[in-house]
Amino acid sequence: MMRAQKALTIQELGRRPYLETWEAMRAWTTAREPDTEDQLWLVEHDPVFTLGLAGRTEHLLGLEPTEVVRVERGGQVTYHGPGQAVVYVLLNLARRQMSVRALVQRLEQATIDWLGHHGVNAQRRTGMPGVYLSAAHPNGLGLAKIAALGLKITRGCSFHGIALNLAMDLSPFERIHPCGFADLRVTDLARALQATPTHAEADVNPHPSRHDDLNVTALARSFVQMMASSLECEPAFLDSDMQASNPNSDD
Repeated sequence: MMRAQKALTIQELGRRPYLETWEAMRAWTTAREPDTEDQLWLVEHDPVFTLGLAGRTEHLLGLEPTEVVRVERGGQVTYHGPGQAVVYVLLNLARRQMSVRALVQRLEQATIDWLGHHGVNAQRRTGMPGVYLSAAHPNGLGLAKIAALGLKITRGCSFHGIALNLAMDLSPFERIHPCGFADLRVTDLARALQATPTHAEADVNPHPSRHDDLNVTALARSFVQMMASSLECEPAFLDSDMQASNPNSDD
């Protein structure tokens, strides 16, 4: 296990409109100085579709381009909405001497480890960033995507991040080719747990078996803690009123 070396500030933003958060994240990153601390932002978004910098409109099914927010992250089209934990990863990679590939691998592995802790087997897929249920997952959920990942690097610093589906209305994903793949299925933790053998049938920790049993807030908090651990840091939670646009303020 990685040893925590120092605190990493985590801002819990609650439920926020996407545009408000995106603009704050961009402003915060632009205002960074070489000694600005790194942060993770944890947020749950109001419903929104976003399209990456090189995203193609052919992956929008029944959506008008005006219904989609085009952003500077990598990747194609995805959906954010209630019941999803979004972690924005605001790191100075140059200072950490960390490559983008290493960051992606850490974020994916932390997600895989977190899901494993909850009794859900997950994996990477070559050439497809993000996290997917294991092909051996029961009830036909194998290879369904459960976490999407998209980053942007500017001046050696990362922003955007990873979105883990916890307990969502998944029907909006039917209006797009998720991440640009026409046949890609999407799932969430609630459905993965429903398809997982009970504690009596398998040697796993007890876990909620129904959608309504999930405490999304607590799960999201533990997920971002795992993200901090994967970066060899101790999470330090900081409530936020969205005064995050100036990372160098002492107020």
